[in-house]
Amino acid sequence: MEIMQVVGPLVCTQRHVGLMYNSLRVLRDTKGKLQVAVDIIGCRTGNWVFVVSGSAARYAVGDPKVLTDLTVGGIIDFWDPELGQTGESGGAKTN
Repeated sequence: MEIMQVVGPLVCTQRHVGLMYNSLRVLRDTKGKLQVAVDIIGCRTGNWVFVVSGSAARYAVGDPKVLTDLTVGGIIDFWDPELGQTGESGGAKTN
């Protein structure tokens, strides 16, 4: 699994039937590389998410026939990309 940030939706009016009707999102990794993932969670632009890759990505969608090798597994509530952690010691980050 890897942590990535949602750049935005990817709208495709024509797509392979194997993708079914799943939403697609453009994601950026920590090095700036862009990738496309199936989004079964409903994430929004700017969200930090963790992704499931490889053959496990198809199972994460709930249907191993879906043609994907990257699926959003969940939205991260608190993430500081510079610290590489989810908050301060002992609890969640506060504003």
